[in-house]
Amino acid sequence: MPETHRIAVLGLGRMGLPLATNLVSSGFCVVGHDTRPSARSRFGAIADVTDTPVAAVQRADVVITMLPDGRVVREVLTGVQDAISPGTIVIDMSSSAPLVTRELGDILAHKKIALIDAPVSGGVSRAEAGTLAIMAGGPSDKIEQVRPILEAMGSQIFLTGGLGSGHAVKALNNYVSAAGLQAACEATLIAQEFGIDGQVFIDVLNASTGRNNSTEVKMKPFVLSRDFGSGFALGLMSKDIRTANDLAKALAATQPGLSATADLWTRAAGAMPNGDHTEIYRFLSQGSEDQG
Repeated sequence: MPETHRIAVLGLGRMGLPLATNLVSSGFCVVGHDTRPSARSRFGAIADVTDTPVAAVQRADVVITMLPDGRVVREVLTGVQDAISPGTIVIDMSSSAPLVTRELGDILAHKKIALIDAPVSGGVSRAEAGTLAIMAGGPSDKIEQVRPILEAMGSQIFLTGGLGSGHAVKALNNYVSAAGLQAACEATLIAQEFGIDGQVFIDVLNASTGRNNSTEVKMKPFVLSRDFGSGFALGLMSKDIRTANDLAKALAATQPGLSATADLWTRAAGAMPNGDHTEIYRFLSQGSEDQG
């Protein structure tokens, strides 16, 4: 795909802004839109921005969405579909519900618009570095058409299967990630109650079979320090776990660990609506009576 092709990026928040910035740095012609004037102003310093999503998608060859959830993605894309040219490829990089993504794909197909789901993992730091892991679902020929675009934003591109599979993998990945963080926090709280230094306990985990992403990169800098500033919201993690649990229910493939984790994180998000996801430690430290 020639770098002169026009890309519209809808959503210029914590993740969308660095994604769009890396596309500009890679030589692509990018126009951005966000509902917030402050976000438009930040991106407007390096590329074109529009006041409406309709203006952004007009004449675009590729439309990228990085929005809060699948409901917003569907609302925005169905609202602008008449302004999107037939043959355009839409890449939803948001964390959306897999079955809803399939439904949206059918809607856009009637307009001859192809949909790919390509959620990401790696957080803001890897988004800024252009080294995200990208899980791409949808027609393989369409994914190959936009591979240069994906490679400008991520260092690992995984073809996960049909439409919706990328969103399924992302939700299930975040369940595993959340379960690892939850287990690390629970074990640390018990260790500390027994009089074991939390820093020492995490050192032991990281030299042993209990090591995971959370013990390596979250427990000391964000949890034990009580900084709780990883940059990924507790509410968003809760939403992704519920998405995984909803998928399991729809497939009649429910798992007890997933159901219990979804319930706990939903309660935590309700108790800490503006919390960072590492604050699950604070929620767990309150004890089971306060969580009920």
